[in-house]
Amino acid sequence: MTKPVIGFAGMTHLGLNSAVASAERGFDVICFDPDATRIGALNAGELPVVEPDLPDMFARRRAQLTFTTDPGMLKACDVIYVAPDVPTDDKGTSDLGPIRGLIDRVGEAMAPAAILVILSQVPPGFTRGLRRSLATRYYQVETLIFGRAIERAMYPERFIVGCADPAVPLPPSLATYLAAFECPILPMRYESAELCKISINMVLVAQVTCANTIAELCENIGADYGEIVPALRLDRRIGAYAYISPGMGISGGNLERDLATFNNFGDALGTSTGVVRAWQHNSGYRRNWALRTLHTAVLCHATDPVIAVLGLAYKENTDSVKNSPAVALIEALLPFSIQAYDPVVAPRAQWHPALTASADPIAACAGADVVLIMTPWPEFRTIDIGSLAKSLRGKVVIDPYGMLDRRAALAAGLEYHKLGVS
Repeated sequence: MTKPVIGFAGMTHLGLNSAVASAERGFDVICFDPDATRIGALNAGELPVVEPDLPDMFARRRAQLTFTTDPGMLKACDVIYVAPDVPTDDKGTSDLGPIRGLIDRVGEAMAPAAILVILSQVPPGFTRGLRRSLATRYYQVETLIFGRAIERAMYPERFIVGCADPAVPLPPSLATYLAAFECPILPMRYESAELCKISINMVLVAQVTCANTIAELCENIGADYGEIVPALRLDRRIGAYAYISPGMGISGGNLERDLATFNNFGDALGTSTGVVRAWQHNSGYRRNWALRTLHTAVLCHATDPVIAVLGLAYKENTDSVKNSPAVALIEALLPFSIQAYDPVVAPRAQWHPALTASADPIAACAGADVVLIMTPWPEFRTIDIGSLAKSLRGKVVIDPYGMLDRRAALAAGLEYHKLGVS
């Protein structure tokens, strides 16, 4: 068959990256969003999100991408993905109102035989409960990782597709589209697919929590967690790609949402969720690692210290600050002056009344008593340690992710603190 025309509704992080990747795979794509300002910016070539490789791919495939606020243009599409980012509150609870409204607008505009696919993350039971024929309604697990969104959209490990009946072959238009990505396709019932995404994230959280728990013990007994990691990765039961790097809790919003969703279902149905609540407790505790270390190394004995913070995004290669450990740290340091730098995130006045932006990492450290490297941006690995030591007034470096060479930092006379090392 001829290549289907693909539609995406919702031009936030998930929808935009998925649409651009679809164009890169050779499809014509119609991109709808009711926000006229957002669509206007996209038509002007202005991207609302920060992602490596997205600007180049967007420019290369611009002719295949149509951006519109007119839902009627979706009538030309054979497959339409509803893919807005679903917002969550501080407790990880999803606001499903906007996506329901968007689904209704798309449903009214699309051709009767077109396929509707929910790509946004929704709780189990959502897709089956929609008002649309089961024969043309699907749910697909998104694979978005902030900072790797285009890579994940272009090269998924597999497609997980929720169906009314997994034994029935996928419609030709959807099957043709998915086949272009050359990966396994796993059809399953709606609820299994919706829970599958949560299940994947729960296993990741379990790995992260295990790593954090071991790393903290290392910090107190003279062990080095970095020496343990290679042994774990060579164990086939754990593997080379396991999430076993220690960090400061879970952040970004998606993992927190899945844990909250699982707990809500468990509470309603009377199933055990104690281990999930333990992960949440551990995450909150580890989030404060930098603050605890800062208090012990500096705050308990310094008078009116100046604090440098490098990195504001919750992780590298993104501009998202959702549940960012760096922002949480800054908000907890109200009595002190803070000099901050991030390559893409500008400091915000509402975070702290004495927060100032710096032009580069060394400028942020000028006259500071301590520097905390809170986001593992690759550029921080190239910081000249000699210049850093000269710029600092104090000599304390808190580097959770090990962006600097520990031996070089110690040789430069710096007091160095890293996750998993005493």
